[in-house]
Amino acid sequence: MEERIKQIRETFSTLDPKDLQSVEKIRVEYLGRNGYLTKLFDDFKNIPNEKKKEVGKILNQLKSEISDKVETWKKTFSESTKSKGTNLDLSLEEYPFEFGTRHPISLVKNELVEIFKYLGFTVYEGPEIEDDWHVFSALNFPEEHPARDMQDTFFIEKKPDILLRTHTSSVQVRSMENEKLPIRVICPGRVFRNEAISARAHCIFHQIEGLYIDKDVSFADLKQTLLYFAKEMFGSETKIRLRPSYFPFTEPSAEMDVSCKLCGGKGCSVCKYTGWLEVLGCGMVDPNVLELNGIDSKIYSGFAFGMGLERIAMLKYQVRDLRLYFENDVRFLKQFKNY
Repeated sequence: MEERIKQIRETFSTLDPKDLQSVEKIRVEYLGRNGYLTKLFDDFKNIPNEKKKEVGKILNQLKSEISDKVETWKKTFSESTKSKGTNLDLSLEEYPFEFGTRHPISLVKNELVEIFKYLGFTVYEGPEIEDDWHVFSALNFPEEHPARDMQDTFFIEKKPDILLRTHTSSVQVRSMENEKLPIRVICPGRVFRNEAISARAHCIFHQIEGLYIDKDVSFADLKQTLLYFAKEMFGSETKIRLRPSYFPFTEPSAEMDVSCKLCGGKGCSVCKYTGWLEVLGCGMVDPNVLELNGIDSKIYSGFAFGMGLERIAMLKYQVRDLRLYFENDVRFLKQFKNY
């Protein structure tokens, strides 16, 4: 037995495989089911007991040597094959991958969300296909209101009315229906109106609206919230002014202007030489709206505001044509790579 082990060790030491196929052939020949090592272990049972310890030790050493050598050959030839299969020149410069950019509307939306999150507002979203209740009736729109007319609204079905939402105020209604008081939400999303497409208008655009309902909410709270937003969005030197206006779902209502950043309030062609730029509508939530949505207007009050993201982006990035946002012109989008 010792002589056979010696001969197998000497023969194995002379082997020099050239590829993985040769290594596999050697493995089967020595370690396979009918290999030399298997036969040695089969004959091991015939060795006298007093020699088994000594011979068994030598036999196990041989098996370990052959197994380790076979694995080394396998690894060597595998790495060699892998290296040959890749045409990699490590001296070459890196590939000039060009990074994409976020859309300016997305940039503005994300910035607004972060601004209002700091004030405790959370994002609330709803469906783009809505019914009359959530878009009009629950917001105190009278039956004869022109916004219900086909010229302003894209209707999908009539009786009952199913339509594409004309504002994200419908999401505010859903928050009043489903959330516990107090409510402090912002509602970003896409809206649709049947309007002619031009440099200043589009049939598809984006809004972000805010709603805050709690006990003892006042117009002063609304003003301070909007002043904080304006300074964070357009710069610390920004001033605001509120002009009386009308919306069916707020009373009192106002339009908010910000001081023109381009001319510093002195007057230019962008602000039509007024020194002010209109950015949003706002007001105290009409008590009728609170009652329609199951909130006691004698205990709770609130404010709401809404703005067009395209409008804010136009002011922030000085974009003159609203249609550029929807054309996916790479030349236009590349301008926002540093934002």
